[in-house]
Amino acid sequence: MSRPTTILVGVDGSAPSLHALDWAIAHARRIGWSVHVVCSYALPSFTAASLDGGYAALDDATIQDGARAVLDEAIARVKDSGVEVTATLTTGDAAGVLVELSKEHGLAIVGTRGRGGFTERLLGTTSSALPAHAYCPTIVVPFRDEAGEIPSDVDSMPPVQPLQRIVVGVDGSPSAELALQEAIDAAAAWNAEVVAVAGVPVGAGAGLLAWLPASIDHEQVLADVAEGLNVIVDRFEAERPGLKVRRIVLDGTGAELLTEFSQASDLLVVGSRGRGGFAGLLLGSTSQAVLHHARCPVMVVTKRCADEPDAAEAG
Repeated sequence: MSRPTTILVGVDGSAPSLHALDWAIAHARRIGWSVHVVCSYALPSFTAASLDGGYAALDDATIQDGARAVLDEAIARVKDSGVEVTATLTTGDAAGVLVELSKEHGLAIVGTRGRGGFTERLLGTTSSALPAHAYCPTIVVPFRDEAGEIPSDVDSMPPVQPLQRIVVGVDGSPSAELALQEAIDAAAAWNAEVVAVAGVPVGAGAGLLAWLPASIDHEQVLADVAEGLNVIVDRFEAERPGLKVRRIVLDGTGAELLTEFSQASDLLVVGSRGRGGFAGLLLGSTSQAVLHHARCPVMVVTKRCADEPDAAEAG
């Protein structure tokens, strides 16, 4: 399948979404892609009783004008970036709009900690909607400065830095192998280091494997995981002469390890719907911990990213 060479970016006027746009522009410039910026708006629902109670109905034109102003601000921000940028103003639920548009794009990027629109919804009650259902890889960009603090505005953020270290979670599942491929491709574009990490909670207090008999050799469990990681990484290195991937196997859960690695990484790449480890945990109960607390952007890759949209829907 030929992959579209356009990055989809959702903006809502918030500082986090503009920071995500800055990040997308920097990445697009590096990999030679274009950027498509989208702002979606929806009319609020009012019952007759609420209107009778004195609430003023919001005019469609007023809301549309506000959304257009948000889109115009975003376009003005990147007009001199040297990257080809197009834009669309549309109606509908933000997450749903992005998922549908992801069929036509090679990568989707959104920010966190918004004031509504894409960012608030994606990391609110429907936080897994885009990463779990997008037809292309999704990058969630946190709005935090180098000290991990939330800036007062987007202009207080430091400039987007080059990617130097990319960490990818590998657990042997198909989606994790797709994640490894994405990490390698991004590293090639940025001349970055790739670190493949496998994690399994076998130590005391880890909890998830507390049912294992005491006679189980925890060191052997880690050695077996390391062997599986080597098999996968060796295959990728054999296919790309000159490629060198660091391998790390650690005792711990996906959320804990990913959050820790994010403090010294420029991009985390993970699969979803795996057999456990990173991929199985990311979009489950620990997804909020990773996406809310990671210090660097997180790319989520699902199996449907490798499928044709029609085939993915049928599956």
